[in-house]
This record gives sequence, structure tokens and C-alpha cells, in this order.
Amino acid sequence: MDKISDVSLEECSQSKYLKPYRLRFTQNGIEKTWDLMKVNDSLAILVYNPFRKVLVFVKQFRAALYWAKTESYQDNGTTKIDTTKYPGSLGLTHELCAGLVDKDCNIKEIAQHELLEELGYKVPLYKIEKITSYRSGIGVSASKQTLFYAEVSDVMKVGEGGGLVEEGEFIETVEIPVDEGKSFIYDESIAKPIWTMFALQWFYDNKYKVAKAAE
Repeated sequence: MDKISDVSLEECSQSKYLKPYRLRFTQNGIEKTWDLMKVNDSLAILVYNPFRKVLVFVKQFRAALYWAKTESYQDNGTTKIDTTKYPGSLGLTHELCAGLVDKDCNIKEIAQHELLEELGYKVPLYKIEKITSYRSGIGVSASKQTLFYAEVSDVMKVGEGGGLVEEGEFIETVEIPVDEGKSFIYDESIAKPIWTMFALQWFYDNKYKVAKAAE
């Protein structure tokens, strides 16, 4: 997953996923501009197995994270990154099962598809609970992300997951014991997006307290 090589940078004039814009406006009589990015809305699912008391995450390489942690150099007019100095492991994250809202169906059905593709769990729709939605990347894209929660069992595990190979996805399933999840939130040695941290805090404030009280 983190065997990265032949890394180079170039300007992106066209993209299937990103569209840059410049917004011009007048605010309180002052003319301004702001550079924006149009991106797809997305969703994420916090997954918990109450029978084995583990939280289920995905581990994958994120190119933007890798780029942010490295420095480039010029080689005959090409901008490159030295992978012997900056290994691919710098781009690995632990995060929730997630995906783009890019299918013509109900968003909960998209969440169901992502659970199967990435984690191998076939989860009934009624077991997928909406937590909330919010705006992410507020300074650049302000795209909408919807957060879900799903409790799973080993019986629901019908595949290996790992993402879609034909789309170049390399995803590893990671399970963390529920009693270690709170320390995971604040462990800065493990890269994770803010929405993963928020989802975990919601879990401990809502679901976990109820479960502990019932024991």
C-alpha cells in the first residue's frame, strides 16, 4: 500500500474530481476575490462491532497528505519527490469508511455500497443510522459530508473489502478495541481526518455510554 515510487508534480489543468474557480464579490464596499474548488459531496460511516467490541476503520494512502509532509526538488525541469527520503508511509491515514456522493440513488444506499466495497460488510439499510451532515474544507470547497453510524456483526462479513481494484484503490481494514478508541482520537502519531475524530467523540458521548450503562 505504501510502496510509492517515481513521484513527480505537475500543474492540473483538468480533473474529474476538482474544478477551480475564482469568486469576485464586493463586501462592505470593498472588492474582493476568493479562490474556490468545486468538489463532490461525500459521506462517511463510523462502524462498530459490539459483539467483539472493536471499532472498524480503513487504512489507506492519501496523496495530498504525502505531498503536505514532503519537499520536492527539480530534476531536468520536472518537480519530483525523493521517496528514499520521504517513504510512502508518510501518506497513510486511519479514517472512516467513506465515499463520494456520485451515484444516482439514495445516499444511505451509497453508504451501504461503500461498506461492502471497502470493508466487506453487507449491512441492511435499517442498520445504517444518520448522525448529521456538515461542511468540510470550509475555506476552499465547503463541500457537504454526511456522517452515518452502523453496527455490524461477523455474520455480515461477506467479502474481503479493500476497495475497487479497477479504480486503483488499496484499502486495509483496521480494528481498534473500543477501550482504546479515546486515546486514538488524540494520538498525533496516527494521521486521521477531523471527521474521524468527531465521529469517535460522538460515539463515546452517545452510543458507548448507553452500552456501558446497560452492562
